[in-house]
Amino acid sequence: MEGLLDYNKLVEAALFMASKAIGLDELSKQTGVTSKVKLESIINELIEQYKNEDTSLEIAKVGDKYMFSLKEPYASKVSSLAGGPDITKGALRVLSYINKNEGILQSSLVKIFGGSTYDHIKELIENDFIEAKKFKTSKKITTTQKFKEYFNV
Repeated sequence: MEGLLDYNKLVEAALFMASKAIGLDELSKQTGVTSKVKLESIINELIEQYKNEDTSLEIAKVGDKYMFSLKEPYASKVSSLAGGPDITKGALRVLSYINKNEGILQSSLVKIFGGSTYDHIKELIENDFIEAKKFKTSKKITTTQKFKEYFNV
């Protein structure tokens, strides 16, 4: 039965079922396509296929990973169905500021948003939307790959 599988459809199914963007290593493990060159070729064929079809779906590349997504204007019309992020409004405000000022120091955020910023940063780290790395007497705050995938930026 294994020999009868259409690997293009198997890769398509794996991308469809993945809850987040998926890299070549994980796709290889899930589909059994061991050649990265072959896997990239299949993905590129699927990208072109969805680009040329009359459908609202597309396969998007996010960094070095791939995921199913919606083409515009459909994505913006139905995005509310996906629900919002499971973070507080305060944390979302801080996250938005971090995104616009990538690499900002935690001390600068506290000056702008006040003491509650520490709680918001903790919440954002727990949700894996940001990373905080020690930098002199403060921490440098940057967004993560999960942030980019989740908010499609």
